[in-house]
Amino acid sequence: MPVVFLKDRSFLRVTGAEAEPFLHNLITTDLASLGADEVRPGALLTPQGKILFDFMISRDGPGFLLETDTEQRDGLLKRLTMYRLRAPVDFAVGDTEGVTVAWGDNAAEGPKDSRFAKAGIALTRTPGHHGDDAEALYEALRIANGIAVSGPDFALQDAFPHDVLLDLNGGLGFRKGCYVGQEVVSRMQHRGTARRRVVIVTGATDLPATGTELTAGGKPIGTLGSTEGANGLAIVRIDRAGEAIAAGTPILVAGHEVAVALPVWSGLSFPTQTDEASA
Repeated sequence: MPVVFLKDRSFLRVTGAEAEPFLHNLITTDLASLGADEVRPGALLTPQGKILFDFMISRDGPGFLLETDTEQRDGLLKRLTMYRLRAPVDFAVGDTEGVTVAWGDNAAEGPKDSRFAKAGIALTRTPGHHGDDAEALYEALRIANGIAVSGPDFALQDAFPHDVLLDLNGGLGFRKGCYVGQEVVSRMQHRGTARRRVVIVTGATDLPATGTELTAGGKPIGTLGSTEGANGLAIVRIDRAGEAIAAGTPILVAGHEVAVALPVWSGLSFPTQTDEASA
């Protein structure tokens, strides 16, 4: 299995006497249960519960290491600094750019990505350039397992954590205290109102560009995100997709029929008109 370098990733270190309570009370990830051998997804939300920044987080000695898209790094640092007030917490930009991911027989020692672990894949993330530049191999693996990322799959400030499966892949803690946007997220969880979800899209030929609409019966049900040949991801209204599947109505992308499937590891199923999405 390959060892792949992802160049557009950057790091922030969070240290200090109150680093853990500071982050725990601010982001979606439950840090109290975060082990030294894992790296989990997380997000800093708007007060309305939408994803403002997304990242991966792991323990780094007594502090924490946040891995994020390079374009988000400075904005995330600025926002964390704004929330710090007088807390004894320090931030530092990592001196390493890019991250190396490895899986299968090549998985390195170190924290394993909980998103892939849910799908039964041991994938490690190591700061720095230690592998090949074959990002397409990683993208294909990510798409095949229904793992969405900001940018190609959803726009920041436009998606709720449930939309991108953070409630199922370790990115949302439901037993922790309050954090920014927590009230909205908890309401969606307890009322079962999450209807937009990530699906894996498969076509007979190469899929069109990111941003192309998915339709069923002439009505939009979602938008295409990442693509790799005939496979891709989309965030769709699973209630509308479920109705189309039950009625035998084709789901189309740019006029071509595609198949949509919820990631097996998620435990979700397409609801019908009278069903609730199950998990």
